[in-house]
Parts: sequence; C-alpha cells; structure tokens
Amino acid sequence: MRLKGHHALITGGGTGIGAAIARALAAEGAKLTLVGRRREKLEEVGSGDFDALVAPADVTRPEEVVACFAIAREAQGPISILVNNAGLAGPFGPIGAVDPDAWWRAQAIHVRGTLLCMHAVLPGMRTRGHGRIINIASRGGLIVGPSLSAYCVAKATVIRLTEHVDAEAKDAGVRAFVVQPGTILTDMARDSIADPDAQRWVPFLVNDLKAISHQDPEPELQRLGRQVAALAAGRYDELAGAYLDLEDGRVA
Repeated sequence: MRLKGHHALITGGGTGIGAAIARALAAEGAKLTLVGRRREKLEEVGSGDFDALVAPADVTRPEEVVACFAIAREAQGPISILVNNAGLAGPFGPIGAVDPDAWWRAQAIHVRGTLLCMHAVLPGMRTRGHGRIINIASRGGLIVGPSLSAYCVAKATVIRLTEHVDAEAKDAGVRAFVVQPGTILTDMARDSIADPDAQRWVPFLVNDLKAISHQDPEPELQRLGRQVAALAAGRYDELAGAYLDLEDGRVA
C-alpha cells in the first residue's frame, strides 16, 4: 500500500494501458480518478475490483480539463499523481496525403492534452512540495517512421516536454517521467491492424502487431502497471526527467 493517501488521475483510463495502470495504482492504495471521453468505458474499469471516480472529458478542451480536475479534487482531495495516457495511433500516411486536420488532431490529443493536464496539477503539486507525473510515450518518439509522422512527432514532443517539466519542477519536489511501455496488444493495436490506412501506409507496423496478436496481453499490462506504480511511489526518482524504455527492464 505504498500509495495509500495519494490521489491519482489517469487520462485514457477506460481501456488498455490506462486501465491496467489504474488497477495497479489502486492495488497500492491510491484513490483514483479516471478521465476519458467515453463514460461507459471508464465506468467498466471503475466498477471492477476498486472504486474510482469517473470524470468524462476531452483533454484537448481547456474548459473540460479545468472542470473535471475540479470535480476530482473536490471528491478525492489534491491530485498527487498524474498519468497522461490519452492518445491514438493514427492518422497514417505521408505528408501530402494524410489529412492535415486529422494530423493536427493527433498533436492536440498527445501534446495539448498532456500540457493542459500538467498545467492543471502543477501549481498544487508545487505548493504541497510533492507530486509525480508519468507521461506515456513510445519508441516512436525516437525514430523517423515514414507515414507515421503524426504519432512519432507527437511522442517526440511529449518526451521533450516531460524533460522540461522535470527540470522546472524538481526543486519543488515534483518529478516527471516519460516512459515507453512496450508493444502490447491493446484495443488501439487491434484497431491499427484492421485499419485500411495502416495496412496501406505502415505495413511494417501492422506486421509487428500481427506478430504478437496470439499473445495474452495481460502479463505485459500487469508488468507495466507495477512499473508505473513504482515510479509513482518515488522509488526511482533518480531516473526522472529521462526517457525510460520499460520494455527493456531498466525499471524492473
């Protein structure tokens, strides 16, 4: 129960990685708020083995972020742990073919959403002298992925943004982590396999996902949840502010 007394807010908490992290933090005693656009998915997670506050919101809209974070604080107390997990895989396609509006929407979800949520919690964390922020990135943030620029550019920005936040806030007792969770067969991965644009433009990604389609994702999701819980508990603060590839066992 390393997180007893802490309040954790998780975006994209209704499915896959977000739901797995929620379960792991709850197992360590944290109070939870789950944020996402689909209430029914959030309620499915929150009605499991633990109780969680469900706060539907679009993280790209400042007014919705402010409102749902206010509801979370009123119901559960100050937010001491933030997990920015909301995201999507597409759109797929080369610049000049991919829809610019869809491309920019991906930046809004990954980057603007992460920024707005950190903006909402950092003043309180600084005042209290404690806080942990875990931003979910990807190995895509380190590579050039032809026809995958929307995702790769967004994740590269999240990595550098997290580095800045940790540098700015660590003297106040707030640490920020950016993690690569590994390739896990989530609903987003399954949707990518079935996406005609992904099949056309990024067959290398589709093939990589198909290669793990026979695997049970639960052990990997549980592994990731334990790792994020350890970061949230402050066990690995010396690794804050740097990109962490959790798949390679650096944080085990």
